[in-house]
Amino acid sequence: MADGYDGLRTFLGECQRLGELRTITDADWDLEIGALTESTAELIPEPPALLFDRIKGYPEGFRVLSLAVVSKVRTALALRLPTDTPRMELIRQASRRLKNSPRIPPEVVADGPVMQNAMRDNNVDLYRFPALKSHRRDGGRYIGTGDTVIVRDPETGYVNVGTYRLQVHEGNLLGLWQSPGQQGRLIAEQYWKEGKACPVAITLGGDPLVMMTSYTKFPWGVSEFDVAGGILGHPLPVIEGPLTGLPIPAHAEIAIEGEIPPPDEESRDEGPFGEWTGYYSGGTIGTGEPQPVIRVKAIYHRNDPILINMSPQWMGAPHQGPRIASGTLWDQLEAAGVPGIQGVYVHNSFLTAISIEQKYAGHARQTGMAAMGCSAVARLNRYVVVVDEDIDPSNLKEVVWAMISRVDPATDIQIIDDCWSSPLDPRMPPDKSENGPRTMARAIFYAVRPWAWRDRFPMVNRIDPDQREAVVEKFRHLLPFPPV
Repeated sequence: MADGYDGLRTFLGECQRLGELRTITDADWDLEIGALTESTAELIPEPPALLFDRIKGYPEGFRVLSLAVVSKVRTALALRLPTDTPRMELIRQASRRLKNSPRIPPEVVADGPVMQNAMRDNNVDLYRFPALKSHRRDGGRYIGTGDTVIVRDPETGYVNVGTYRLQVHEGNLLGLWQSPGQQGRLIAEQYWKEGKACPVAITLGGDPLVMMTSYTKFPWGVSEFDVAGGILGHPLPVIEGPLTGLPIPAHAEIAIEGEIPPPDEESRDEGPFGEWTGYYSGGTIGTGEPQPVIRVKAIYHRNDPILINMSPQWMGAPHQGPRIASGTLWDQLEAAGVPGIQGVYVHNSFLTAISIEQKYAGHARQTGMAAMGCSAVARLNRYVVVVDEDIDPSNLKEVVWAMISRVDPATDIQIIDDCWSSPLDPRMPPDKSENGPRTMARAIFYAVRPWAWRDRFPMVNRIDPDQREAVVEKFRHLLPFPPV
């Protein structure tokens, strides 16, 4: 184990040094922290991380961290990449690091900071921590948004780590929402088929790298903890949970052990909850059914624990930074034999933009159709936009400009039916959301210069990137240009 590793505390120290962190005191867990988090993300380019302390009704030291990895700099920090890495290169390097880093299994250690305090059995109290109500119509308080939910496949021993929302029902009972088909749910279902409760461990705050691997999709059998170890360059130190035997990161801020009983034995209505779609979706409101619960048997936490808040906001207020899925899709497209890719950016789970240098007639259509079949964006992704190499796919202004100026609606929009979706999709009809099949149509926009007359397409009148860089640097002392 590397000397000096301390999970989230190490990360926050670097954020402080780089001016990426702001401390906010005396805010209210009831709506106010959620509102300030969303406003900061929406109104400030490359917003700082927000560390809330002295939260209303809670003692000093019981803290909440919002916008942990929203900026490019903090995403690079979490992935152990240089903080001056340009955005497109950051996406590329992140993907390669996830794909090519050696898989290093965790190292079991005897103790760690997460075990500094413990609550067991009748002393368990989830309300000890400042769980948030982030949106007015949320059905309750949510303690799990920036979390990791850890389960083990009973047949192979494979440890899966995923991020799922967790609602506080009672001091010792959580509500759990997992979309159908998610790996963590598939493992739980194996226990339920045998009439057994699924053992589970949860962390609520820790190294952002572990959280990022937790919400990134890897093939079945690849443990997120092994991926994190490869990026760290040393095994992730874990403690065997005293009750479950599941690996718990030793430097986590808060950890829970418990069990997920079969839903026909115990379940609760879950939600509503404001999701990343910008709507209340999923849970009971999305399926019409009660959802699984977690019976909490033990809680452990560090002194002065930090809960990570990743409560989703509408898409104009991002709760994540540059999306790792962008680089994964880039690799998958190249592996499928698509040439000339200049950039890929997954803006959210509804919209992906791909920039290509057109090589031949039909190249744009090959790109769009290939993207539809890639696992990185196979679920939910409603729109794929293929653009020319002069368009930055990460810049939504440029992508929309290409869509409105280079697309002929009659010939350049392709509709594909019966694609994989989710109850989180706000456009899915209620009967399909509740009963299935959970599929929807998708569209590909070919926002490129038409191959047949591309040389006669009107010339662009924008200034060149080198011109922009020169004047921005020259006049930065007079105008509040954002960092490049």
